Amino acid sequence: MDISIILVNYNTREFIKRCLESVFASKTGFTYEVLISDNGSGDGSIQMIKEEFPKANLIENNSNLGFSKANNIAISKASGGLILLLNSDTKVESDAIDKAIGYMNEHPNVGIMGCKILLPDGTPDRAARRKFPNPSNAFLRLFGLKKFSDYNIETPLDQEVEVDSVVGAFLVIRRAVIERIGLLDEEYFMYGEDLDWCWRAKEAGFAVMYYPGATIHHYKYGSAQAIPFRTIRMAHEAMRIFYRKHYAADHSWVFNQFIYLGITIRQYFVLAINLFRAKKTVH
Repeated sequence: MDISIILVNYNTREFIKRCLESVFASKTGFTYEVLISDNGSGDGSIQMIKEEFPKANLIENNSNLGFSKANNIAISKASGGLILLLNSDTKVESDAIDKAIGYMNEHPNVGIMGCKILLPDGTPDRAARRKFPNPSNAFLRLFGLKKFSDYNIETPLDQEVEVDSVVGAFLVIRRAVIERIGLLDEEYFMYGEDLDWCWRAKEAGFAVMYYPGATIHHYKYGSAQAIPFRTIRMAHEAMRIFYRKHYAADHSWVFNQFIYLGITIRQYFVLAINLFRAKKTVH
């Protein structure tokens, strides 16, 4: 099996239907399997998948285990030499999977690959290629000074480039890399697990690449739409976990408390903004 395509579903019936239609319509000569790890959906998703996508391997977890754990369950059952984590609220271009596999086969030094991501309005998602968050760029973003932050990479969006991290909406990783660095960290319930995986891959000597030759469409926040406030809390908790794991040991206790306080202030600021916005935002 060339690649195992893994989707986590939690009450995203219409999103995942569109996503699976695009996956099974893909044009590729490579072999693939599709595994869906369902976190106890109650919106008819499970029945729809069974009826309309019988070729998909459905894993019923019966409760919301979070993104990382649900993916890990599917990874443990997958047989592909490559693993693709694909968000249920995406639609892949017909050649995206084929190009992604071809790219990985041609670049054995690459451990993780992400693709070009288009938002619903057709504009490219700049977050598809990122540097790791750190105290300085996080501070600038916190106080509305994003243009001075180096979090997003400024090379042309159609240029292949090595990055610190790609996003979990479409993340291809080699099985050999997982065997080396381990599965997703299940301490991350939602958000942050992709950054953490890329950190560990680079730490182990693998390249993380942004490859715009493959393209998907991302409708964003599929599973998060119904629970925006809880989602905001989980996103900021992911920031705390990432900082604690990868930066806290290099700084004093006092400095770390300022960082955690800043994350908490930002969390409540985003919560306050969402009270007055029709279109919710997580970050």
